[in-house]
Amino acid sequence: MTGAIHNLSLLDISARIRRGEVTSEAVTRALLDRIARHDNRLNSILMLLADTALKDARQADAEIASGFWRGPLHGVPIGIKDIFWTEGLPTTAGMEIMKDFRPNADATVVKRLKRAGAVLIAKLHMTEGATHAHHPTLPRPVNPWSAAHWTGVSSSGSGVAVAAGFCYGALGTDTGGSIRLPSAANNLTGIKPTWGRVSRHGLMPLSESLDHIGPMARTAADAAAILQVIAGADPDDPTALSEPVPDYLAMIGGGVSDLVIGIDWTFATGDMPEPIVKAVHHAVQVFAGLGACIHPIAFPTADGEVAALMPILMAEAAAAHAEHFPEKADRYGPELRGLLTRAASFDALSVARAYQARDRFTGRLQAVFRDVDLILTPGLGRILPTWDDVEAAGDDMSVLGHVARFTPPFNLAGLPTISLPGGFTDSGLPVGLQLAGWKLSEPALIRAGAAFQRVTDFHTRHPSLTA
Repeated sequence: MTGAIHNLSLLDISARIRRGEVTSEAVTRALLDRIARHDNRLNSILMLLADTALKDARQADAEIASGFWRGPLHGVPIGIKDIFWTEGLPTTAGMEIMKDFRPNADATVVKRLKRAGAVLIAKLHMTEGATHAHHPTLPRPVNPWSAAHWTGVSSSGSGVAVAAGFCYGALGTDTGGSIRLPSAANNLTGIKPTWGRVSRHGLMPLSESLDHIGPMARTAADAAAILQVIAGADPDDPTALSEPVPDYLAMIGGGVSDLVIGIDWTFATGDMPEPIVKAVHHAVQVFAGLGACIHPIAFPTADGEVAALMPILMAEAAAAHAEHFPEKADRYGPELRGLLTRAASFDALSVARAYQARDRFTGRLQAVFRDVDLILTPGLGRILPTWDDVEAAGDDMSVLGHVARFTPPFNLAGLPTISLPGGFTDSGLPVGLQLAGWKLSEPALIRAGAAFQRVTDFHTRHPSLTA
């Protein structure tokens, strides 16, 4: 088993640790060895937490041996995006300007992972400030499926680390697609929950009303296990939702026979390349075969209301960076510096209109969800681009805007989504899918994702890493 230990699912390795078939320490050492052999090429890890990870693994082994089991994350190595406060450790959000920041407390999600017995194995690289580009002084993560191709952003290190078998799951954040895009690019399952379902206390913000925290893992069940731990009300975050957190894992076998899944064929496939169209059609056939009702919809893209995301994001990013920008603009990378500079051009009227447009769009989307439980779209708006494509675009956001066309609407409305592996191109690049639901419909999304993965094998495929 040791040779393939890194390819096991989170819940599989959790069960083996609990049964005593393998120790958490042995698993952690195996992953640390894999990281040592491969991350010098993949650049997913900003800070390896080897000593504390081994200490926590030994503690988990002792607790489990004594009969004290904290739950499915107990003893399981997990990675965290370097955007969450970690007490006493540098927390940079991918920004050179924050390289000396050491918070005096853990983020709520980090506390909850520790309380669940997770072994935090590494802090993971990300783009600068959770935008679309890495700071020029920091190494850029490499997609393990194809070094020439994009990793997805901004949770780039999280996507690479899980796909490469350096951890069994990771935390990401998502302001316009930053959990779902790396999940699609790396053949992972990612959940962007309802806004407020997960506390943002200790998150270094990009855009407070658009930022979401969620898990990235191999399977819907694995992601559900992480979400179970990090979700819930928090006295340190008044925007965290007070609704009780359901038992997500208890629902994964529920199937989809009671669900209505909507699809706007023009929106989802109208100008998409053949591998994406094929993946969407296959997903529709799978869900229909599992008993779901497939219902045609008209996705509310009229009046350009989705475009309201950028004025909101820029205005809120300007507020988040007011302590350092523009006074220390020279320490920012060109893309984030450009975004914050453009933010200054938005007047109060423009920003107010953007918030009003968001309300209108959310209302239109709510009307669609009166007829359906979930909406199916592709995960990406084109085949995975190369880094050369992305870098050649520079400040022109049209390339990334097209790639990410399906993700921002659900940030704007604060709605939950799940990204699922949906196939591969002939050249072996992952093709992702996305399901979205109305507020607090994570149980339906997890059920649908798990049902899809019971009858497909895309999520079981792993990139081949050579020594």
